[in-house]
Amino acid sequence: MYKFVAKMSPDDANVVARFLYLEMLKAGYTSVAEFHYLHHQANGQVYDNPAEMSHQVIAAAKDTGIAITHLPVLYTYAGFGEKAASPAQGRFTHNTPEFMQLLDSLFFDYKDDPLVKIGVAPHSLRAVSEKQLAELVPFVRSKNANAPVHIHIAEQMQEVNDCRNFYQKRPVEWLMDNYELDKNWCLIHATHLDESEVEKLSHSEAVVGICPTTEANLGDGIFPTQEFLARKGRIAIGSDSHIAVNVADELRTLEYAQRLIKQQRAVLANNECHSVGQNLYAQSAKYGADTVNQNVGEIAVGKRADFVVLDDSHPSLIGKQSAFVLDAAIFACPQMPVKDVMVAGKWQIQSGQHLQQEQIIQEYIQVMQKLV
Repeated sequence: MYKFVAKMSPDDANVVARFLYLEMLKAGYTSVAEFHYLHHQANGQVYDNPAEMSHQVIAAAKDTGIAITHLPVLYTYAGFGEKAASPAQGRFTHNTPEFMQLLDSLFFDYKDDPLVKIGVAPHSLRAVSEKQLAELVPFVRSKNANAPVHIHIAEQMQEVNDCRNFYQKRPVEWLMDNYELDKNWCLIHATHLDESEVEKLSHSEAVVGICPTTEANLGDGIFPTQEFLARKGRIAIGSDSHIAVNVADELRTLEYAQRLIKQQRAVLANNECHSVGQNLYAQSAKYGADTVNQNVGEIAVGKRADFVVLDDSHPSLIGKQSAFVLDAAIFACPQMPVKDVMVAGKWQIQSGQHLQQEQIIQEYIQVMQKLV
């Protein structure tokens, strides 16, 4: 990864981001939370405009028509105890004052753009210090009280053990003891929770951003989804951009992992919603909207006109009752059979196609051939 990103120019980043956002729109995403690492030049020096790479990514979203919540990543250390980052991580790392200047400029530059939201991603408890986090969160909230805060946490057991050794607490336990978590906090992965953390976190307004395909690919573990949802915990899904962009695969993997553990079927349905697909999709959309501070997530008066239209001619959807269409779309199709996608009242995908699709794909191929 480090060798790959070391070659990437701002223009390259724009092209790659445009291709990703095309994939996301075609898959049925109308907003993206961009966990943005790549800040500096290849030698680690700051660009003349420190926000250069951020502007390229945001421009890519605007060009393709997807709403974006841009989350610059604060990444300073390689481990607990302020372990020094490696030279290969030079394009990622910031000190706190420089990072706050970056955020300040981004909040100003995009304050009037309704489809661009700015938040922050302190990478993890191991990559930022206690002092940095204490300075960063109130600073961001002073810019926007609803600014999202996303953080990787408790993804792997080594992280949990390292955190216990350093802070004498588990990662989620430490975070909840030190911060009042509201609906704009998103705990990415949060895979390894004990019963106390499940209970306490479910009663907060924070959302757990589960990334099932990435967690499966990396062998991270399985989030205790049934126990968390039974306590009215809030979840969203993320592709984590690791394997593929596929809404159906994320939700299917989330449910099937629970079935394998519990040795039963339809685990993540409930008395209010007997359809697993409907339940998971609706919850992920609603609470995912909170984590990106976008006025979407459900069809309701006052919400932005974002719509995903499924192809009702798809063989797997024929004859399905409306209450179970999403079950068929998620569990009986390799990917969601998305036909049309509207963002803020404008059709970006029609009949499965984007107006700039061929150009975006060709430019992406050229960049990848150069980088690889």
